[in-house]
Amino acid sequence: MTKPTVLGFVLAALVAAAASVLVALYWSEDLEPAPLPGDYSDQTISVPEIHSGILKASEKVGEGLLPGPEDLAYDAASGFLYTSCVDGWVRRIKLRKEGETAKEVVEDWAYVGGRPLGIAFGPDRQLLVASAYKIWCGGRRRRRLRWTVYFTDASYKYNLATHMLDIIEGRPHGRLMSFDPATARTEVLLSGLYFANGVAMSPDQSSVIFCETPLRRCRRYHVRGEKKGAVDHFVDSLPGFPDNIRYDDEGRFWIGLAAGNGKGWDLMFRYPMLRKMAVVSLEFADLPHHMLKGAGVLSVSSEGEPLALYTDRELSLLTGGLRVGRHLYYGSLVKSYISRIPLDELAAGKQ
Repeated sequence: MTKPTVLGFVLAALVAAAASVLVALYWSEDLEPAPLPGDYSDQTISVPEIHSGILKASEKVGEGLLPGPEDLAYDAASGFLYTSCVDGWVRRIKLRKEGETAKEVVEDWAYVGGRPLGIAFGPDRQLLVASAYKIWCGGRRRRRLRWTVYFTDASYKYNLATHMLDIIEGRPHGRLMSFDPATARTEVLLSGLYFANGVAMSPDQSSVIFCETPLRRCRRYHVRGEKKGAVDHFVDSLPGFPDNIRYDDEGRFWIGLAAGNGKGWDLMFRYPMLRKMAVVSLEFADLPHHMLKGAGVLSVSSEGEPLALYTDRELSLLTGGLRVGRHLYYGSLVKSYISRIPLDELAAGKQ
């Protein structure tokens, strides 16, 4: 290659790079990162019991058959564990009983299309599926619902494909909503939430617990009683970014932490300009992998008191956890299986 040819090649590469940067800057013009609210704290709560290194203790369930298992729901009557997969299927796994050695069987249970996310059983054992674009109610035989469905809308500005921009922007585009199947009425209960994510009913059905991912907190909205319509604290300063939340009917909520709260996140959320730069860089590369590590599952009491953290510094993009018997099951955005760990065999680590 002659010198003029080399020079031309270099100039062409520089022009292409500059054009790409300009496109990225133009694309991010609509994104205006804002300082997080004044009550946000970059501190992390103390957890009395920490189990680190859970990857070594984890067993894979349904390996290769469960792409992107986002959320989990268990039907104790049938012994099936249900999960929502990235290919639009809700699949179920017949969990083996204590002492059995047979491998679990995975079934394609219902195709709902889109990207199914949160799933939950209603009082009549009818499975509800919150897709990124719709809510699906049913099963083999659909019945008329006689209860209220509570769900979150993470962002009215961004969609599933661009959801990371909402988190980086740090503005309250999220909502908590309810749907009454009897009247087909949808109501906005709360607006101005920061990437509203997982949601779960309290044990007495008097309130709804919901997660706000970038603020690393869960709050409580009262749906009946003297405090109806009020919002208060449930648990703040989580050791990671909450995704799904699940109650186990035994006094504990289980909160999935998609990633740990590291220094990189602290810097980004402290300085809006860094988040603007991050958006431009995302056009050319993914977030540094270390920023997505340190995921886990946090268990808290019915009043939000931290009880135990199950984590691993190499674990990333965990979505949620659910206790079934002596095991903790957890899902993932990127794996092709569900993982489980024996809770009674784990040794507590040090904080």
